Amino acid sequence: MKTLKTHRSLALLVLIVGLVAGVLFSQEVRLTKAAAIGAPDATPLTIPDPVQLSNSFSKLAKELEPSVVLVTSTIEQKVVQRHGGQRGGQQGGQDPEDLFRRFFGGDPFGGDNQGQGPQRPFKSQGTGSGFVVDGHGYILTNNHVVENASKIQVKLHDDSTEYTAKVVGTDPELDLAVIKIDAGHKLEPVKVGNSDAIQVGDWAVAIGSPFGLETSVTAGIISAKGRDLGGRGHQLQKFLQTDAAINPGNSGGPLLNIRGEVVGVNTMIATNTGGSDGVGFALPMNLAVGAYNQIIKTGKVSRGAIGILFQPQQKPELLKAYGATSGVFVDQVTPGQPAAKAGLKEGDIVTSFNGKPVTNGNELVARVSETPVGSKVPVTVLRGDKTLNLTIEVADRADIIAGNNGGPAANPDSAEGDEQGQNVKFGLSVRALRGDDRDSMGFQDSGGVLVTDVESDSFGEDIGMQHGDVLMAINRQPVTTPADVKRIAGTLKPGQPVAFKVMRSAGQSQGGGAQWQALFLAGTLPASQ
Repeated sequence: MKTLKTHRSLALLVLIVGLVAGVLFSQEVRLTKAAAIGAPDATPLTIPDPVQLSNSFSKLAKELEPSVVLVTSTIEQKVVQRHGGQRGGQQGGQDPEDLFRRFFGGDPFGGDNQGQGPQRPFKSQGTGSGFVVDGHGYILTNNHVVENASKIQVKLHDDSTEYTAKVVGTDPELDLAVIKIDAGHKLEPVKVGNSDAIQVGDWAVAIGSPFGLETSVTAGIISAKGRDLGGRGHQLQKFLQTDAAINPGNSGGPLLNIRGEVVGVNTMIATNTGGSDGVGFALPMNLAVGAYNQIIKTGKVSRGAIGILFQPQQKPELLKAYGATSGVFVDQVTPGQPAAKAGLKEGDIVTSFNGKPVTNGNELVARVSETPVGSKVPVTVLRGDKTLNLTIEVADRADIIAGNNGGPAANPDSAEGDEQGQNVKFGLSVRALRGDDRDSMGFQDSGGVLVTDVESDSFGEDIGMQHGDVLMAINRQPVTTPADVKRIAGTLKPGQPVAFKVMRSAGQSQGGGAQWQALFLAGTLPASQ
C-alpha cells in the first residue's frame, strides 16, 4: 500500500510540475515576443535635478551685465525740405556708425540744397554701448557714439530709467569718450585687464547692445594683435582683432578675456553685409586707460610730437642705402617745430629717443606721444657716416597737426608743357626744370628733375614714383639734369638697394603758397632695367 501511495504521490507531483513548467514556458514565450517589439538592451532615461552648471561664459555675462550700459545719442541736424514733402534716407533708430557716415558726408539724404526749399530741424537717435569704469558713474565709450550729440542718455541693466549723461572729455584720435551719469547710487565698475598680455588664440567675449539689443554676449578668440587699419584709423590706433561677433551698436562696449577683465573697447567692424563677418576690432585697454586717466585729470588728452614725417612701412633698402640697418628714416622736418629747431634734417635716421633704441615708426610714435609736453629729451640720429646727439623739446601733438593742414594739391602738369621728357632707367621719363616751371609750380628749391611719366609695371611704379614728382637725389647723390639720372643709374647693379629722394606736391599752405613734401622711395634693383 505504501508503495502504491508513493507512486501516486510522485505521479501527482510530476503532473503539478509539468503544469507549472507549461505555464512558465507559455509566459516566457509571450514575454519574448513582447520584448522583440521594444529594445531589451536599452536603459530608460532620467531627468536630473536642476543644478547650476559651471560655465565660464555664463559666469562672465552675469558678472558684467550690471557694468555694461546702453548709450543713446540724439543728434540735431537741419535737413532740406524736399519738394512734395518727400525725403530720402531713414529716420531714427540708426546705429552710431551709420550716423557718423550720414552726418559727416554732406546732406544726410544724398542731395544738395540747390532749389530744394528751406531747411528744417531734424532729430535722429543712434545707439551704442559703454561700460562703467568708476562707481561714481564714469563710463567709457567710443567718441563716435556721442560725438555732436545734443543729448546723451544711458540705460543700466535691469533699470528702466534713462539717465542723462554729460561728456567729461574725448580723445578723437583713439575714438574714445568719457561720460558721466548720476544714478543716485554706486555703480558696479568693470575689472580692467592688461591688453599687452593678450595672445592670439586667447578667448574673447564681447558684451554690448547690437541693434539696440541690450547686454548681448558673443564669444570668439583674439584673431590678431596690433592691427593697423591704415586710412580707416588714426596713427595711434593699433587694434585687437577678434571673431567674437561685433555688430552696429556694439561700439563702445567691452571686450573681455576669460577672467572677465576688460582688455579692449569694441570700436568697429570690417563687413560686406553691414553685420558681423567675423572681423571685429577693439582698441587695446592699455591705450584706453592712458587716455582716460588724462581726461579725468584735465578734461582732455595731450600727447607729445616733434614735427617729423616718415613712412609707416619703411623698406629696409632705404635704410641700407643710407648706411643703417634699423631706425626711423625722416622724410620731412616741419619748419619751426621742435625737430627743426633741434637741428634734425630730412634724410636723418632716428636710432634712439630718450635713451632707448628705436627700431621702427610705431615705437617712435608711441614713445614721443607718451612723453609729457615740454620735456627735453635726447635723440640720437645717423646722418651719413656720423652719429649725432640732439636735444628736442617735445611739443603738443594737436598744435603740430593743426599747423600741417593744407589746401588742395597743386597741379604739376602746368610745368610739363609739350615736352615729354627723356626716358631714363627705372621706368621713368624726366626733364629738366626751368625757372618758369618753378614759378608756375610754386617749387623754389634748387636742383631736381621733373618726372613726366612712370611706366606701368616698372621699378619706378613699384616703389611708388608718381607723375609730377620732382626727383632730387639717388642714393644721396644730387640730381639736376636727366644726364645725372642716367649717370648714377649706370653705376648701380642688379640686386643693389637704391633710394630716391623726391619732392611731391602737398597742397597749399594756410598763406596760399604751394607746399611740397619730401619723400624717400626705395627698393632693390631687379635683374634688368
